[in-house]
Amino acid sequence: MNTINPPAPKIGFDRYIALEWVSAALRVRASLAEPDDLNALLDEAGLGVAARKKTRTVLNRLWLEPRPELASFAERGIALYKANPGVPTAALTWGMAIASYPFFGKVAELVGRLSALQGDCASTEVHRRMSEVYGEREGTYRMTNMVLQSQASWGAIERAEKGKRLVRLKPLVLNDAETIAWLIEAALRYSGKSVSVPALSSLAVLYPFVLDQPLGYLASQSPNLTLHAQGPGSQVVGLQTED
Repeated sequence: MNTINPPAPKIGFDRYIALEWVSAALRVRASLAEPDDLNALLDEAGLGVAARKKTRTVLNRLWLEPRPELASFAERGIALYKANPGVPTAALTWGMAIASYPFFGKVAELVGRLSALQGDCASTEVHRRMSEVYGEREGTYRMTNMVLQSQASWGAIERAEKGKRLVRLKPLVLNDAETIAWLIEAALRYSGKSVSVPALSSLAVLYPFVLDQPLGYLASQSPNLTLHAQGPGSQVVGLQTED
């Protein structure tokens, strides 16, 4: 009997994305900046033709042209940004990245989990575990580095000792209820399963943020989340099914 190995999961997030580029893309999508403003930043970066095309593909997926199944989610993120310019673009972009790119989300989850106790971890451990999921291929190693470099640009980590160690930076404290609910939705879209209320405040994939709200109550008030009992005294949060 022949057995066929399943194909390795797709990576997708295959470029370093600087925070200023993705912030500009968000402003363009929110009609607060012109496309030429983003083009000027990419010009300054001196990217080659192929690199620029791939960079634009990632920026499109994040904000400019999200996948159809994430269009409504992205629109709500843009509405949050327009209603409250104080919401960090890094938080909104993190939400879009983990919802759009499972590869980005997996790197974030691993960094969050491995650095949870001491605030840092070895980059080799992240690479090893990513290879277990995505295969021992050059692309896995290189693209994991791209994601780590991007997460450093977005203020989540510092790559210390020439990149050998990943050190968590001070987390962003978020207290806007709608933004927190939107980020929780992003994490649930990434994980594909419901999460218990107590676990919400320490989701590894959201490691750069402190969610400073009563999360069970917040979930119960969100039109995009569901809260239901699972056994005595236990509540879980899931995604509201779209019609």
